[in-house]
Amino acid sequence: MNSLKIIAVIPARYASTRFPAKLVQDLGGKPVVVQTYLATVATQLFDEVLVATDHQIIFDLLKEHNVNVVMSSDSHESGSDRIAEVIENINCDIVVNVQGDEPFVNKENLQSLIDIFKKDIEQKIDLASLMFEINDLETINNPNNVKVVVDQNLKALYFSRAAIPFPRDGKSYVPYYQHIGVYAYRKQALLDFTKWQMKGLEATEKLEQLRYLEYGRTIQMVLTNHTGVGIDTKEDLDKARLLWE
Repeated sequence: MNSLKIIAVIPARYASTRFPAKLVQDLGGKPVVVQTYLATVATQLFDEVLVATDHQIIFDLLKEHNVNVVMSSDSHESGSDRIAEVIENINCDIVVNVQGDEPFVNKENLQSLIDIFKKDIEQKIDLASLMFEINDLETINNPNNVKVVVDQNLKALYFSRAAIPFPRDGKSYVPYYQHIGVYAYRKQALLDFTKWQMKGLEATEKLEQLRYLEYGRTIQMVLTNHTGVGIDTKEDLDKARLLWE
């Protein structure tokens, strides 16, 4: 089953609540998003790597750096919608979403997501995503950190901004896991997502992955120790520049 055609899509929005235009900031002589693209290509895991942007400035900048870039609508509500638009007419089986603000691409993580589908001969898994164990109470209770509860086969049961599971007698008998928003999708799952109406759980938590669960799709979680280095603030960019050197 190794004949799967696997592509990577890097969504690159210009707007960002905490750090606008972060993707075009300089990192090691090139814009952040260009470094992310080059690092993704360098993993040699993909048949094609492309950047999907909603902004002319990013599009023009990437063209200058000979990056494979496509323009997408700026009206998408979620990453799944943006990627679905871009891949609709591309011949592929599996699509991996690589975050544009994570130039320190972790090959091991991406490989583990791809392997899920290579082993899934019966095509029972629709999505795969990453999680890591957290122990710190503040991290567990922080609504910005999305938690995931899994079954014994590490399939996602629920994602929440709340601390789940709730320790009724003051002790949790399972680890707490934080979700990392890197996904691998079957192409069809992405195309289906765009046709489904948003339901109550997604609307309540503001987490698009809940739409897949609400419509009965299977999300296979992969446990990792590599949490990545995302650039969400100016401080993050300073750290990334030090790391890059």
